[in-house]
Amino acid sequence: MTLYEDLEWRGLVQDISDPKLIDLLNNGKLTFYIGTDPTADSMHIGHYSSFLISKRLAKAGHHPLLLVGGATGLIGDPKPTSERPIISKEEVEKNIKGLTKQAKKIFGFEVVNNWDWTKDINICDFLRDYGKYFNVNYMLAKDHVKSRMEVGITYAEFSYMLLQAMDFYYLYKNHDCVLQVAGSDQWGNITSGIELIRKKLDKEAYGMVMPLVTDSTGKKFGKTEGNALWLDEEKTSSYELYQYLINLEDSMIVDYLKKLTFLTKEEIEEIDRKNQEHPEERIAHKALAREIITDLHGKDSYLEAVKISEALFSGDIKNFTSKDIEIAFKGLKPFSIEEDLSLIDLLVNASVCSSKREAREFIKNGSITVNGEKITDLEFMIHKNNCIDSKYIIIRRGKKKYTIGEYK
Repeated sequence: MTLYEDLEWRGLVQDISDPKLIDLLNNGKLTFYIGTDPTADSMHIGHYSSFLISKRLAKAGHHPLLLVGGATGLIGDPKPTSERPIISKEEVEKNIKGLTKQAKKIFGFEVVNNWDWTKDINICDFLRDYGKYFNVNYMLAKDHVKSRMEVGITYAEFSYMLLQAMDFYYLYKNHDCVLQVAGSDQWGNITSGIELIRKKLDKEAYGMVMPLVTDSTGKKFGKTEGNALWLDEEKTSSYELYQYLINLEDSMIVDYLKKLTFLTKEEIEEIDRKNQEHPEERIAHKALAREIITDLHGKDSYLEAVKISEALFSGDIKNFTSKDIEIAFKGLKPFSIEEDLSLIDLLVNASVCSSKREAREFIKNGSITVNGEKITDLEFMIHKNNCIDSKYIIIRRGKKKYTIGEYK
């Protein structure tokens, strides 16, 4: 299977600008770029599939450039329905540092910043050297502009495609970069860059876009109620990522294995066969989590995520460390413990039980565990020395209701 055939089999090619690109991908050594604007100091899982395409091309001998948009990030790519909020120059600069560090660590790409070649261009030179090559009717026909015509689009946003076209032109001239790779929502910007290169240099450049990775309803992959799953492990732990991935909908999991892992066609087909025979074991989901987390954070982080998940599922948390607790129960505010107290008082004070009578019933029935140990002693006391790392106490009522106490 050729590189391009593999990309097609994985569903990673939505459009290419010229059929000649197929042979260049299969047999050439191209310099190409993929871009991201610094709207945050970390990429999120929604970026991951696009960046994996770049890793696939790099493995085949092509040379990737990651463009971080210090200039374009100050303007913002037009959203389909509304204007993006402008972020401060200071925040853009902070985000660029975070993205650059992350890209080099995770993907190993050479990083360039379009602010470097944009900052010294004055407005008249910009209009003479770039603006005059773009017909307004041509720009209005682009999908990302056309979708905004009813609600309105600012001149700044309207000019965004000129800035991105200028990026492609600059990288072509100075880095011999002949290809831009991106998600399908960037097609209009990519073709504008190809046109600019053709008009100014009489040279040929290429574009390739992939479908946006979504769930079965069309919602972008990796978004949960506006909260991104970050690639930065400090923002989204491997455990949180693991939980998200193993709970993905069954109907899409093979599609994700194709697009988001380096597993071969044969390996994915075998995983699919086993998964259909034993769907309750979630073999495909676990394979997806293993591949993504290991690629992003390493094998040790993946194994730690599995350990925490399995311990919580079984209730066997005796060997948890305070770090494990902070990862597993991130977002769950601990109940403050100021002094030694009885388990009954803790259950009532932490609202695990509504009354001391109810607390006694739960304890007698064996429904309460403390740090993974079932407690049936009505006189059981909570001391600092029976807290994990002398800090945390984990109370579980029934199978799933957890409360965390933190000894002050």
